[in-house]
Amino acid sequence: MKRIIIISSIVYCLFSIVPKAVAQSCDPSCASMDECRDKIAKCQEAWSSMEKAKKPHADALKKMEADIAAFQSRIKGIEKELFKKEAAIAEGEKELEEIVLVASVRIRQFYMRTSSSIPMLTLLSSTNIGSALRTYAYQQAVTSEDKKVITQTAMLVKELEDKKKKLEKEKGTLIVWQEDLDKRAVSVRKLVGEATAYQTKLSGIIASLTAQQQSFLAAKLAGLNLPTSLGAGPLFCTDDRKLDPGFRPAFAFFTFGIPHRVGMNQYGALGRAQAGQQYRDILNAYFANFSIEKREGMRIKVQGYGEMGLEDYLLGIYEMPGEWPIEALKAQVVAARSYALSYTNNGANEICTTQACQVYKGGNKGGNWESAVRATTGEVMVSGGETVKGWYSSTDGGYTFSSGDVWGSDKSWTKRTRDTNGDVGSFSDLLSKAYDRDSPCFYAAQGWRSEFGKSAWLKSEEVADIANVILLSKADSGTREHLYQQDKPNPGGKETWGRDKVKDELRSRNITPYNSVSDVSASGVDFGVGRTTQVSVSGDAGSTSFDGAEFKDFFNLRAPANIQIVGPLFNVEKK
Repeated sequence: MKRIIIISSIVYCLFSIVPKAVAQSCDPSCASMDECRDKIAKCQEAWSSMEKAKKPHADALKKMEADIAAFQSRIKGIEKELFKKEAAIAEGEKELEEIVLVASVRIRQFYMRTSSSIPMLTLLSSTNIGSALRTYAYQQAVTSEDKKVITQTAMLVKELEDKKKKLEKEKGTLIVWQEDLDKRAVSVRKLVGEATAYQTKLSGIIASLTAQQQSFLAAKLAGLNLPTSLGAGPLFCTDDRKLDPGFRPAFAFFTFGIPHRVGMNQYGALGRAQAGQQYRDILNAYFANFSIEKREGMRIKVQGYGEMGLEDYLLGIYEMPGEWPIEALKAQVVAARSYALSYTNNGANEICTTQACQVYKGGNKGGNWESAVRATTGEVMVSGGETVKGWYSSTDGGYTFSSGDVWGSDKSWTKRTRDTNGDVGSFSDLLSKAYDRDSPCFYAAQGWRSEFGKSAWLKSEEVADIANVILLSKADSGTREHLYQQDKPNPGGKETWGRDKVKDELRSRNITPYNSVSDVSASGVDFGVGRTTQVSVSGDAGSTSFDGAEFKDFFNLRAPANIQIVGPLFNVEKK
């Protein structure tokens, strides 16, 4: 009974979990960055609340499941015992039939003896007193034995009947208990399952909202017009270390590489070819799980140019300078050929001619490029029977990433790579060992203002404001819609709070704001995968550390003009 009461209370409690979680404001739609952040926070809060509420009940369910298993094992044991006892009773009843038959004969004889055997009459009628006494003693012994047999028989019958009734009652009780426990266990399992399913739904919504949030950041990043590959023309990244903004202290945030960092690193291919690597070695450095196969005689549809042979199409690709080493050019040709076949589904669809696909200008580029095309005729990368979509980008900043890291969809042929000629344990190591270090965009501060030397340098109070914005957002997520950059219209049509307003809001929440900062550093870096994991800020409000990705996102939302951090690995320079 105690078990049943405990299980009932578990069921009652679990019925109250899901409705509370569902009541949380969490849905997969958002119209602005702020709304996305708000809803992500609420979804995460709902998920955590569900986990907290579910845990004791899930633990209790595990205990109950163990109890049920032990109880059912006991039932099986008792049923085996019951079977043995029933068999014994059946055997006993068989023997009892024979005993009852003998007993009935003895009862009849006992009655006859007791009614005819009068001791005095026996003595008086006997001519021999000794013989009479012996006869009398014998009759008494037989009578006593008959009484004993009759009594034992009666007791055996009663004992067997009592045992049978007791076992039948026990069996009936156990069956009822088992059915009841099974029913309640089904209910508890169902409710815990519903709670877990709702958590799964929340996780999906969080992922959806995060994707939308990233799309807003991507839209702002697109405003920098950074090329995704060398096909767009020469790279123009300024080294702000050579520019003087005219104020001190000054801070600039330098990113390693430019988007998108998936597949072949074009400047990395240059560095590897200069180091003596062959084109297949270069491709193996940037792609995984593939083999080189021939696809000859293929035709392709090119936007604005009609249908043509695949090799003729490749002659007009302008994605790498023709004067680069031949092995780098060969690697580019195979990547471009693979990309074209994958993009068009083996020629069934049309491919565009801009860097949104890959840059095609028609005709024959000639020179070493033509030689690279001829030397690798028909060669494509194939993985699992599928032509590899040979992504490439101009400058990865010493690290490439998988497609899942960047776009959320993992392809087995993409991989994370530290693109260096040795181990890296510092920024100076990376600056000297990365294969793409010769790219003008390998280490650059992105964005600029018309004043301050047309640089990306920020003033102390501007960095302090970014730190304050993060502190306020963490203290109250409802303020996020007011925390965009001040020199542009608020994308949600709300009021954008200036520096002083942000500081007032912090004070009203008993948080000391920064008025100025004296030092900012990338205090945590994972040189294994190429990510800044922590940023530390010191100033008149003390020292604070922020998550690297969080700092990057808020920096990009609040920093003036088009100044941005454009990748996961970044450093801070100071003048």
